[in-house]
This record gives sequence, structure tokens and C-alpha cells, in this order.
Amino acid sequence: MGFYSYKRVTVEPHVGSSKSNEPGPRPAITIRNLFLVISLFFNVLCFTFILKRSNTETEIFPPGLFFGNGKHSGGVSETGPSSPNSKGRIEQCTFSQIHPRRASPPAPVNLWASLTIPETRQIESWLEAPARNLNLTRSRHSVASDNVIFLVEAYAPSKTDALAFLDSHNGSLASPLKVPEKFARVTIHHGGWKEPVVKDYLVGPLPVGVNTVIKPLVDIYHREDIPFNARGLMQFSELPKFLAKEVKPIMHVMEELFGGTIRGDNNDTLVAGISAPFSFDGSFRRLWMTWRRNTAGSFILPVNFYQYVDMSGTDPSQWKILKLVYHNQSFPTIQSFLDAFNNGTLIRHTEQSNSEADYSWTQRKRIGPLRDLDHLPGPRSVSFAGLRYRVDREQQYVSWMGWGMYLSFDRDMGLSFWDVRFRGDRIIYQLSPQEAISQYAGNDPVQATTAWLDRYFGMGALVRNLIPYYDCPQEAIYLPATTYSPLGIVVVERAICIFEQDTGKPLSRHFGYEEGEFGAVKSYVLTVRSTSTVGNYDYQFDYLFYLDGTVEVRVSASGYMQGGYWNPSQDGYGSRIRDTSMGNIHDHVINYKVDFDIAGTANSLLKTTTKQEEVYHPWLDDDWGRNVLQQKLTKEYVTNENDALLKYPLNFQGGYSIVNQEVKNAWGYPKGYSIHPGYSPIHNTVVGSKRLLENANWARYNLAVSLRKESEPSSSSMWNLHLPGAPMVNFHRFFNGENITQQDLVAWINVGMHHLPQAEDSPNTKTTIATSSFVLTPLNYFDYDISMELRNAILLREPGRSGQPFSFDDNGVKQDYACVPEPLSPFAYEKSAQWVDHLGGLGGSVSPDDARRASEMYLRVKVGV
Repeated sequence: MGFYSYKRVTVEPHVGSSKSNEPGPRPAITIRNLFLVISLFFNVLCFTFILKRSNTETEIFPPGLFFGNGKHSGGVSETGPSSPNSKGRIEQCTFSQIHPRRASPPAPVNLWASLTIPETRQIESWLEAPARNLNLTRSRHSVASDNVIFLVEAYAPSKTDALAFLDSHNGSLASPLKVPEKFARVTIHHGGWKEPVVKDYLVGPLPVGVNTVIKPLVDIYHREDIPFNARGLMQFSELPKFLAKEVKPIMHVMEELFGGTIRGDNNDTLVAGISAPFSFDGSFRRLWMTWRRNTAGSFILPVNFYQYVDMSGTDPSQWKILKLVYHNQSFPTIQSFLDAFNNGTLIRHTEQSNSEADYSWTQRKRIGPLRDLDHLPGPRSVSFAGLRYRVDREQQYVSWMGWGMYLSFDRDMGLSFWDVRFRGDRIIYQLSPQEAISQYAGNDPVQATTAWLDRYFGMGALVRNLIPYYDCPQEAIYLPATTYSPLGIVVVERAICIFEQDTGKPLSRHFGYEEGEFGAVKSYVLTVRSTSTVGNYDYQFDYLFYLDGTVEVRVSASGYMQGGYWNPSQDGYGSRIRDTSMGNIHDHVINYKVDFDIAGTANSLLKTTTKQEEVYHPWLDDDWGRNVLQQKLTKEYVTNENDALLKYPLNFQGGYSIVNQEVKNAWGYPKGYSIHPGYSPIHNTVVGSKRLLENANWARYNLAVSLRKESEPSSSSMWNLHLPGAPMVNFHRFFNGENITQQDLVAWINVGMHHLPQAEDSPNTKTTIATSSFVLTPLNYFDYDISMELRNAILLREPGRSGQPFSFDDNGVKQDYACVPEPLSPFAYEKSAQWVDHLGGLGGSVSPDDARRASEMYLRVKVGV
């Protein structure tokens, strides 16, 4: 396109002649006046007709009618496609802002898609058949001593088979390969066996048929069997019933001490919560239990009363309370606690007995003074020409501006990406979260012993519908997710949102005087988002794709802290946020798997560092001296897996990249992608704690790189939480001295935050500072800045004479394009999730109370309920 030039035109107002304002005789009714009245009448009718047909007031009063189309008028440029039509109206947008165009996946099947509901039901029926001899009980009606299906979900095919299938659809073969055989992973709690145990199985090939078999899935773990004491949470009624029996002798004491009720009623004002891990090596199942106020934000309203509970084995009648702690006073039995209460030796805290205390500060309600103009909705993005990304909803495939990727969703960690390509080339085979830990500190039995691994709870299964207009912009589109839970299959219609936005700053720009120097490239980003609520905390998982080939992976946290009871002995372990509530210091670390394929599967790990040197330059003069202090790059390849457990260099002087030494760009450099730290690039603070001894070794580093193996699909497992001494997956065992030069490599990358609580965390932590990320960006992968390909860019040319406007080339893409967008639907939040019963129907058999128990698990336990 050529250059355009605008010329400022000033229109002088027309000055007419004046006439005398002297009053004259009152005119009589004439034929002329009669016609005037009739004309006015018809004008009113015509105006009314226009009003009825108009979509907006701008169709009647164009923006430029009163204020013109100047720079600050808010009007529309007369030269662009957004100009009002000949009638002075802005047209209705011809493209939909809410329906994306259909994507074209590189292969017609998403190999990593979740099982369909019929597939899951078919597998369940096959497992329950007498021929399997599994003696299964439906989970809804089971007890710990039953054999119960805990999980049924798709199992990813081998990378070799997947790549062969995908590549066969690139035209490399005359006839594409058949879809690889499909298998499901099935987890069964064998509580009915003489020696109870948990087992993982592979079931397939699918669909179920004469060739379908079930076989143990053991090669991905570092222990043969999963201890039953490390099992997942399933029978949500057993602990409440146990508590109702055990605390009955002290219910009246608790009511007197804490001014609350604990009788198994719906309006009880005290609830229990647990800490973890439950076990060290699977030989026992014990947990510390805390008591809290049963109101909004109970997590930050503890009452400083704890019990140590033994829940080992399958028989709840054998479970027992081992110890009680009230305000640092320890009692070995319930009776000893009762005795101290009755004989006056218990040091009471009478300030807690006020049943009228106000705890409304924990609620998410609006408080405080109004802010100026806050009654108005804020700005939003509108894609006037229609959404610029494509989606295949059936295959869950997304493409945008050269990017393309398959999505998948699982019970443990939720959203993952597969076969991520840019400009047709596969950059990443797999990008998926692996685990999230939070390790606490404090001067009480719960905070001092808590080290969560949230995969155990099922971050994917705990996804609920995103809140439209709040979790995601108004223009976002949503995709569903299906996961398996003990209560049935969970269907979440708005589990994932996708949207494109202007970043608000150029991708590149420069002001210059020479031809071709002055211009800017618009910067847009495509975001794919999912949010999971694990008890008291919400994790927002963002994946951002940029126009230059960069990928940013970002996690933001919000929600309620796991708070402690404030007293002076807690000083140093956090901050007081209310009269008796505190936030305890803790670390969050989240681990990701990035399976790079940079120009193929043969990749290497490149370490780049900078350091200061002093060098002698003989050509320099004596006025400055001939010795110069400067930086110098050092590049070296890490060749041994054992040397690839990494931390970022001091002062971030250097970093790490995955490159292909055998494929180079035009200037002789290996093609690669760099791993950059983003916000808050941390690793875990505490190393050596028994509660994280071997089950989260990955958290000790910023990143690690290992040889990819099918037997090492994940850095963790759902059972690692309760097996810190002997985990099912020990990350350190991935690193056994193997050569990692030009091999298929996986990068394990950590993000997180050191959470030092403050008053502003009350009632909820904010995403402004509780955010962490890493960035993957091209390193000599291209021969030039490929963002120069973009048409959403401008090149300006200085005018020939002073005072004239700049001419410009905008590649025909008018940034002042405008049209009347489709109206938004009013806000509505439908069911947070739908539960599929065992007959395949939606929502028929799961009560709201059961759904809440499955969501909150043991983090909020009502006695007897």
C-alpha cells in the first residue's frame, strides 16, 4: 500500500446579513401557515419512524454532528472503513464478536482428549462385570473397606506413536496412519483385600471389545504398590461421623470455650479442617485437625484447638484421637482434657466465648468509601471485525496468528497443551502443569506440619465455571472440560476461556528520521485460561501466546490464606491481620513440564553466562588507559543429566536454552528457545523437612532438564503428598548420569512466590503480587524479527515541509475501524458444575451438599454431616 497524507482543513462559518428584530403586526392564518403546520406534522411522523428503526442513538445523532470529527471529538475518521455511511450512521458489525471461526487441526483426531461420558460408562460396566472378578462397589455407597473405582481417564499414547500419526497427516505419507490404540488409566482402591492397597491399571484398547484387557500400570512409578494409607479422598461421610462420636464428650466444653455450637446441625458455628501429609511412608494415616468458625472465610478464623487423629486402616471403629492441644496446652486423651477443664487447671481464654462476635470482615462484600466514577463500567476490548482466532470445539484445537495447539484436561492438574506449533513447526510437544506445593511455618500443630501437594486433591476435578466478565473479558469464548470424581463425572461448561487482547504497548517501535526508521508494530496476545479452587486457594493458570513466537506461562493466586491463631509466640511466622487471626509464612512452588521439540526431537541444553573481564587494548590512548572492564559471554553445553538440576545465575547473568545443534539459522547459530525467568522466579526455601523429604525434589531448583522417557511422564503423582519418605515418583531418580546431547529433552520449570503475609491479604490475597511466570522465546530460531511480517503495523514518513502532517503506510489495516458491536448478554452464572450419575444422566443423583463435600474435601468438615 502507498503512503497516505492528511491535510487539516478549516471551514469558516458562514456569516449572513442581519435583519431588524422590530415587532410587526400579528399575521393572520394563511394558506402558507397551514402548509407549515402540515409539514411539521409529517416531519414528526418521519422522525418517529426513524427512532423506531434505529439501533442506537448514534444512528440518529452521528458523533460528528455536534462536535465534528476532529482529533478529540470521539468521532470516526472520514477516510477509513469506519466512516459513517452516506446517511451519517455507523453500521452494525457484520462479523460476530462471540463466535470464532472454525479451526483446521493438522490431524483430525485429538489424541489427548478426555474420555467421553459413554466411553467412561462403558469402561465402568466392563470393570464391574463378574468376569473381571474385582468385586467392585459403587463409590457413592461405599466404605473404606470396599473395592472402589477412584479414577477413570484417558491415558496419553506414546510420543513415538503420536508423532508418527501427526506427521503422516503432513503429507509425508501417501495414506495417513491410523489413530494409535487408545487406553484408559483406571485407579482402584482395593479396600476389600486382605492387605488393602491402591492399584493403577491400563485398560484397553478402546472402545471396549474382545481384545480389551486390564493390566497393572507400574513402570511409571518408583514403588510397585500404592499404600492404602496414601489413598485419595473418597468416603466423605466417614470422618464427619467419626468426629461426631469422638468429640461428643467434649461438645459442651467446646461450646463454652468458643461460644459456638457443634452438634451436627446445619447451623453449627464450628467446623474442622485438616493438615497434611497424612503419612511418611504409607505405614500409617494420621493428621492434625484444627477447628474454625463456620462462616465465610473460615480458613482465617481458627480457634487454636487441635487434635491429632489416627485414621489408619479401613475400619473407622479403630480410628482414634491421639492428642489434643488447646492454646499450647497438650493433653494425651480426651479424658485428660476434660479433667483439666473440670478441675480448673486448664488455662482458659475467655475472650473466645463471645457468641456475638462479628466475623463479617472475612466476607467478600463491598466496604469503605465510594471512589470517583467507580459507578461506571470500565473499558473493554471489542473485536470489531470479528474474532481473529479459530477454534475446533469438538477436537479442542485452537489456532491464532500462526500458532496452533491441541488442548486436553485431566483430573490431577487440569489444562495441558499438545503439539504446539508456530508457523507450521512443532515447538513444544507437551506443556502441562505437574504439581503445586505450599509449605507453611508457625507455632502451632497445624501450621508447623503442613506441606500441601495440591495434585492430590485433583486441581482439574476442582475446576468450576469461570465467572463471565470477571474471570475473563466480555469477549472471551469458553470451552468445556470433563473429569472423573468419586461422586461421578464432572462436566464444567466454562472450564477454559480464550481471548485476544491488545497488550497496550507496541511489540516494537522506533522514532527515526531516515526512510524506514519511524514506525511501530501492534502487540496482541492470545490467552488461554483456567482456574482451580483447591479448598481455600484459587489458582489461575494462564498461557499467553505472542506474535513473535514467545510463550508466557503465568500462575496467579488468590483466595483465603490458611491462617493461624495470632498470639505473641507467632511473631516471626507471619503477620497479624485481625484481632486473633494471622497469615502464616509459606512458599508456593508450581512445576511445569515442557517437552521441547526444536527443529525435531534431537535437542541439547545450552548454558549461557556473562561475567566481567579486564582486557588490554593496545590501540587505546593513555587519557583513559588501555585496560577496559567489560562483559563477555560464555557458552557451553550441559552434557550430563546430573548437571542439569539448575538454579538461575546470580543477578540473572545468563540463562538456559534448548537448542538443536544440527539445525542452524542463516547466520550459523543453532536454532533454539530460551527459558527466561518471569515474575517471581523462586524455588522452595526449606530443604530437608521430613514432610517434603523426597516427594517434591523438583521444588529445590528453578528448572531441571532430563532425558525424555515414557516411564517418566510426570514429576509427581497424586499420592506423593502422603509419601514424603518413599514417594511413588521420586524426581531425583530421573537423573542418573545419562547423556543429554542431541536427545529428546524435557525441561521441568518452576514458578511460585514466597508468601510473606500482610494486612492487605485480608480477606483475600490479590493477584497483583501473587503472580509468577516463565517465558519461552525464540533464540536464533529465525533469521530476523518475524514480527515485521505483521500487517497491524505502521511506517511513518517525515513531511517535506515543516508544519505538514506525517504521511504513513498502515498496510491497509485501519486502527480507527469501528462498527456497532453485538449487544452483550446480561450477566448470569449457571451451575458451577454438572454431575453425571452412573446411568449417564446430568445432575440427577448428586445433591448440592455432596457436591460441596467433594469440592472442599477435608478442608471444611462439619461434624456428623
